[in-house]
Amino acid sequence: GKMAAARPPLAFQTFAGICVLLFILSAMTSSPRLGTRLASRVRGESIRQTMCTRTARTNPTPRRRAGVRSGGDSVLSAVSGGSREGLTVGGTGEGVLATSLRSHSCGELSVSDVGRKVKLQGWASSVRDKGGITFILLRDRYGVTQATVSDSVSDEVRDRAKQARPECVVEIEGTVSKRDKSAINPNMDTGEIEIMVSDVRVISRTRSLPFPINEAAKDKTEAKEETRLRYRYLDLRKPNMQRAIQLRHKASMAARKYLDQQQFLEIETPYLCRATPEGARDYLVPSRVHPGEWFALPQSPQMYKQALMVSGMDRYFQIVRCFRDEDLRADRQPEFTQIDIEMASVSSEDVIKLGEGLVRQMWEETLGYQVGTIPRITYDEAMEKYGVDNPDLRFGMELQDLSDSECTKSSTFAPIVNAPLVKAIVVPGGSDTTRKTIDKYTEFVKSYGLSGLLFGKITENGVTGPLAKVPSATADGSPGDISGLLKELRASVGDLVLMASGEEEAVNAGLGRLRAHVAKDRDMIPEDSYAFVWVTDFPLLEYDQDLERYVAVHHPFTSPLPADKTLVLDKETAPLDLMKVRSAAYDLVCNGFEIGGGSVRIHERPLQERMFSLLGVEEEEAADKFGFLLDALAHGPPPHAGMAFGFDRIAMILSGASSIRDVIAFPKTATASDLMSGAPSKVEGAQLAELSVRNTV
Repeated sequence: GKMAAARPPLAFQTFAGICVLLFILSAMTSSPRLGTRLASRVRGESIRQTMCTRTARTNPTPRRRAGVRSGGDSVLSAVSGGSREGLTVGGTGEGVLATSLRSHSCGELSVSDVGRKVKLQGWASSVRDKGGITFILLRDRYGVTQATVSDSVSDEVRDRAKQARPECVVEIEGTVSKRDKSAINPNMDTGEIEIMVSDVRVISRTRSLPFPINEAAKDKTEAKEETRLRYRYLDLRKPNMQRAIQLRHKASMAARKYLDQQQFLEIETPYLCRATPEGARDYLVPSRVHPGEWFALPQSPQMYKQALMVSGMDRYFQIVRCFRDEDLRADRQPEFTQIDIEMASVSSEDVIKLGEGLVRQMWEETLGYQVGTIPRITYDEAMEKYGVDNPDLRFGMELQDLSDSECTKSSTFAPIVNAPLVKAIVVPGGSDTTRKTIDKYTEFVKSYGLSGLLFGKITENGVTGPLAKVPSATADGSPGDISGLLKELRASVGDLVLMASGEEEAVNAGLGRLRAHVAKDRDMIPEDSYAFVWVTDFPLLEYDQDLERYVAVHHPFTSPLPADKTLVLDKETAPLDLMKVRSAAYDLVCNGFEIGGGSVRIHERPLQERMFSLLGVEEEEAADKFGFLLDALAHGPPPHAGMAFGFDRIAMILSGASSIRDVIAFPKTATASDLMSGAPSKVEGAQLAELSVRNTV
């Protein structure tokens, strides 16, 4: 048999054990992290096992890192203002943002650091030379710190300090000092301290700036957007731009955290896809490997996420880039970001509930704003009261239908006679509106297909303006009685009535958009308020006169409401009845912007094929362009639904920006150009030849 290994004497074992314990105690004193690791190993447990066990027992969500506060406030927000708890590692003298070139950021030092020697780097936001003393405001994305170069330092250091210019990168070393009470700046997060500089160095210099970056600069002239986009790397240095980008980051992290807690998987889908008709034009990419064939950049990952539901990935999301080649406006870009979500074995109620939770988390963690109960209205209600399907509910001025009013029905006034639809809005206190402004309103509604506006100012002496002509004149030719109409409108002295007549689409769109325009013009919209509303029960189809066929209001994979499904499947259903079919679609609107939209998807192949038929997509074309999805729907698909949030719009609303270009790091212009990089650009003929492509212009 094998000989037993000789065991060391008991006294030696005891001595060795004491030495190990003393070593561990010493390590724990000098480095708690190392001590913990050693102690863990001695117990026969790995750090990985210890942490996994503790995490599983106490909290199923990922553990927070050091320096991150509850409620989603990260180090980033703490140094930008508010509590600095957790920013300094005890006993080390360095902040959590320390690197080999700096000990702290420009936003994390406070009176608790007085006496500490520090090293900072940042841009010189301003440089003031007060004779023997130079003040440098040092800035990075975390904040601003004042560095004071006094006359007690060497001439060489003072000379180097005087060489600093605004927006040069400067490195300073010195000691944190508490400011005199009279010198405290309450407008700065670091306003109670300053750095008494012992050494200063200009790291890099700058050319003359195309526009001021410092918000406190004397030159308050706002640069043209073209200039800002051409020098976007400078524009992004501005504190307001940095705040917007940081807020966008916090919103995306809040969304990821919430969806992860709801057991969603973040799954990437392809960018190089097959071209499919989805309304807008595709961005096309030629294939070198397959000459004459093309990829398309996705307008959305719609078919892929439905395929994921068939695959069993029952909760999918991704924060994804999408592409549409369409005319731009303030809230549109050719490439945009959406929070894409799909769920299996759910109804529309489940998706709406999840969407509300996601919105609440983003607003809470970015703004500390509590989103209350979100009301719901149907599409028909939205069009009746607001004229649009994305109404702003922060103010009143609802549209009022006067088509069946006795006053308008009996009117002989030409603009009213035989008008399919007559609506009006009442502008509270609007009788002070000038004729010049009313003329501008008239031109505004003409762009939506209206021929003009009928306005009336209500005064103590009656109604002035064309509105007074709406009631039929009396037998003796005197103006008709308008009091009944005003009572119906609930209009009072001092108000302004704006009335429109004509085709339903033009009246709704014209007055609906004018309603928001007037509210903004007259400062009727409360600041820092958020009005959410769900719009449901959209039409499934609408008829396109130019194409002479039906088109999907949302997309061809949207399911009708269960009550209306038989109307779609029945090939004998009359065209007018098809127009009444409602879809299981829902949009989430905030402050007049559609920030999210989705629907229950079609999961039955016969219904999907019938939808393609109604949309004029022949069977062969459907098989060619949507073949893999139709095949997937023949292999046991679960009921599924989803939605997508316009993340750029959400970031725009959260930051209070007027355009999504102000919350995108490198946006395109209104002509889909990147002025900074010069895209799009011409390419060499040899590159085109490789792709079997040639320019025709």
